Amino acid sequence: MSSNSFGRLLRVTTFGESHGPGIGCIVDGCPPGLPLSAEDIVPDLKRRATGKTRHTSQRREADAVTIQSGVFEGVTTGTPIALLIENTDARSKDYSNIKDQYRPGHADYTYDAKYGFRDYRGGGRSSARETTMRVAAGALARKYLAHHCGIEVQACVVQVGEQRAGTVDWSEVENNPFFAPDPDWVEPLEAYMDALRKSGDSAGARVDVVARGVPAGWGEPVYGKLDAELAAALMSINAVKGVEIGAGFASVEQPGSEHRDEITPEGFLSNHAGGVLGGISTGQDITASVAFKPTSSLRLPGVTIDRHGEPVEVVTKGRHDPCVGLRAPPIVEAMTLLVLMDQYLRHRAQNADVEPPFVIPPGGEHDR
Repeated sequence: MSSNSFGRLLRVTTFGESHGPGIGCIVDGCPPGLPLSAEDIVPDLKRRATGKTRHTSQRREADAVTIQSGVFEGVTTGTPIALLIENTDARSKDYSNIKDQYRPGHADYTYDAKYGFRDYRGGGRSSARETTMRVAAGALARKYLAHHCGIEVQACVVQVGEQRAGTVDWSEVENNPFFAPDPDWVEPLEAYMDALRKSGDSAGARVDVVARGVPAGWGEPVYGKLDAELAAALMSINAVKGVEIGAGFASVEQPGSEHRDEITPEGFLSNHAGGVLGGISTGQDITASVAFKPTSSLRLPGVTIDRHGEPVEVVTKGRHDPCVGLRAPPIVEAMTLLVLMDQYLRHRAQNADVEPPFVIPPGGEHDR
């Protein structure tokens, strides 16, 4: 199968290409009775949008979403919800010079190897344009989880290239164009991005995400682990090359006496596990970190081969992000929200009547 769907009880299927007529998704499994309108989806789409600053791609899509089905008289009906967005600012001619060339670091060669054909216009199906629909579906999950469970999910950019945020103040994230949690970092990051853009090169980024209010007990042992499904969802985002849950790779250097999250009647003393033990939520914050690679579409000449195996020089024209991670927090949030809503529905189906013997307060949190 072509694997354009994910989730079990909440099933999301996306479709469309970067430079096709439009993009869309089907959200199947959303319970009935949730108040939902296009206006609920717009804020997250605007947060993800290109063209808002000089530091991102200057493609300016309207991203006007329409709800085609699954909502009647302002509430979800329990039937599949179809969301559709037209592409309004595609410039396919920007890619005509590379239609027979394999761009290094892109899916050009691998799509050709798999299908014997590729849509060279902006990467086609492999373009980050597809993530627009993940964000649209995630907005639905955000509203549902907030309404039914009081859950909040937030992501921020904590590193770009060698530049790192000095502090993490979640209240600052929406106050700047970088989703940066450190107000003192915004000006240096602005200068760094200006220099990077002028050089024609690109940089990677690290995005941290936290889910607050997730109760203990969500997730399934062995093959339905909450952290495993979250990691898989985050890894499915374009340009992601690494995912950490909780302390992640830092746990390699921690002795067990430090890494284990000791428990008192007042709560956990730390959260190195990232809010998940044995694949099941502990009631603490769910925390993860995502590594985005540097953008591979560059105006700097590079070497590659064409579809005939001949060596060629490649220069990628068009409108590209010098750092794709700068627009990633809404996408990371969306995938986290969709995983959590799916896990909630699965937990409700089997364990709605389970009462834990003792609810441990969240207690201390691991400062990433």
